[in-house]
Amino acid sequence: MRTDSIALRLGGLFALVALGVFVMIGGALYRQVDKSLDILPNAELEARYSVLESAITRFGDPEHWARLNNKLNLLREEDKRLHFWVVSSDPAYEYGQPDAATRGLANGPLGIHDWQRPDGTPLKVLVSTLPGHEQRPALRFLIGIDVDNVQQTHHDLAMALIGCAALGVLLASALGYWVARIGLRPLRRVSRQAQQLAPPKLSGRLRPSHLPPELEQLVDAFNAVLERVDGAYQRLESFNADVAHELRSPLTNLIGQTQVALTRGRSAEHYFEVLQSNLEDLERLRSIVNDMLFLARADQGDRARDLVVSSLAEEVAASLDYLDFILEDAGVTVRVSGDAKVRVERSHLRRALINLINNAAQHSQPGQVIDVAVRAEGDQVSVAVSNPGPPIADDHLPLLFERFYRVDAARRNEGGNHGLGLAIVKAVASLHGGTVFARSGDGENTFGLSLPVG
Repeated sequence: MRTDSIALRLGGLFALVALGVFVMIGGALYRQVDKSLDILPNAELEARYSVLESAITRFGDPEHWARLNNKLNLLREEDKRLHFWVVSSDPAYEYGQPDAATRGLANGPLGIHDWQRPDGTPLKVLVSTLPGHEQRPALRFLIGIDVDNVQQTHHDLAMALIGCAALGVLLASALGYWVARIGLRPLRRVSRQAQQLAPPKLSGRLRPSHLPPELEQLVDAFNAVLERVDGAYQRLESFNADVAHELRSPLTNLIGQTQVALTRGRSAEHYFEVLQSNLEDLERLRSIVNDMLFLARADQGDRARDLVVSSLAEEVAASLDYLDFILEDAGVTVRVSGDAKVRVERSHLRRALINLINNAAQHSQPGQVIDVAVRAEGDQVSVAVSNPGPPIADDHLPLLFERFYRVDAARRNEGGNHGLGLAIVKAVASLHGGTVFARSGDGENTFGLSLPVG
């Protein structure tokens, strides 16, 4: 082929343009993601500390301190990235078996520090001090989060951007050569059709008639992509509507309370009450966002990983320990029957069990009993959580596992529930290849999930 070929020249120009675009966009994207990744560990540490500070501060005797240790152990099991240490002059009030390096960090400046453990694991560590209370002396409390995955993400992102840039340049060069060879007229016709497709009108499709075979393949592939984009757009619209509806109330509360507080000078006690109320709404917002992100990952077809054989009765017991204070405040008791072993990802399963039991507790009266039944049925194992309550209509039962769905007359929004608990149960069951179920009758409502044995 001649070196002055127009097709080769166009291919070269496509390659140069694509290289410039990929370098600019890739560099900007990498810098932005790099900045965001550095913020996430600090924000998570501060959020964890704000939740645990009050619990640690109020425990001042060995008996309650042991319960706190169990809570920290559960948190550590749920998220392997987290590390907790408590350093004290009294060994009875220490946690995490702090070594010399950890004690040195604890006795240093307060705040968030980058720290590398003796085994080489990089951590972000929040160091704080807590005053003595009752029998307990003053403590140094350390929360660490493993940032090895963040550093790995930095590396993977750089490699992915370089690979995408190289692949994009090659594709652009080949496409330019191909377009020059077959002529631009059919492509212009397809382009005019594509320009008419834009949200929210994604139902249209490109017409493959009177096109060269190569462009017919492109049109078919593009139409298939449009099918996926149309579905994704519909889910996105539903997601936006749900989130906007659910976030509107706490945001309105935050704005209204803040505006009222700023209308005139007020006492420090009043500002403290406003900030405390705002913190509750912010915690609710964070919980909604985290739950929606989890559901979005489940919608993408993810499957549970890190499966281990576990006893469902033991997992229920661990979940009850986590809900100890909530069940005590609700004045209800839980009765567990049956057991079976199944391969599960423990953190996800416990999240589902906690949501099921918490849902039952929210809709039970003080003094009532919640039944948790574990049953093996063929190649399936079910966990059913039942509580006394008014009947729910059959047409509502399946919909209760959808996001933000509620039946106000039968199951009110109590206890700050934002309508995602049962949706998360359904997502966890789906991650394990299982299903969910709901029954209502004889003065009892039952919600649960079924998981495959294998």
